[in-house]
Amino acid sequence: MTLLIDDLITDGLDFDYVKVANDVVEESLRVLKFPLPAQVSLSLVSEEEIHVENQEFRNVDRVTDVLSFPMVEYPAPGDFSFIGDDEDLLDPDTKEVMLGDIVLCTPRVIQQADEFGHSVKREYAFLIAHSMLHLCGYDHVKDDETKEMERLQDVILDNLGIGRD
Repeated sequence: MTLLIDDLITDGLDFDYVKVANDVVEESLRVLKFPLPAQVSLSLVSEEEIHVENQEFRNVDRVTDVLSFPMVEYPAPGDFSFIGDDEDLLDPDTKEVMLGDIVLCTPRVIQQADEFGHSVKREYAFLIAHSMLHLCGYDHVKDDETKEMERLQDVILDNLGIGRD
């Protein structure tokens, strides 16, 4: 597994954010039983940057905490049966499946951790786990989908010992 990190904004991340991100990505792939080596990109950005991207890609004119940009279309959430058949999904150098990009707004991570009354590390890990589920075809449009995403997020974080403080 390769995690490419563009750590533009790290102020307030008073823990080993690279290790935590790697751990969450790896645990997400393990819990979901992803069958091949994978590659994920994580960008830590400002409120201004995520606002621009939210407007550009989702036509939503506001700051958000995280954006997920999956590079794979799944027939169903977590259905990886076809993954090995499509060479276009693989990085030509590493042969890893390019799952997609996570754009995380560091100031929002810190703000939400305070609002929710838990650690910055927990909020950071939660948002990466949430995004990993999106990169693997999960969504939260319907109630049953939301419940499954919440369950999986809890499993991933609990397995890493990153529970609610």
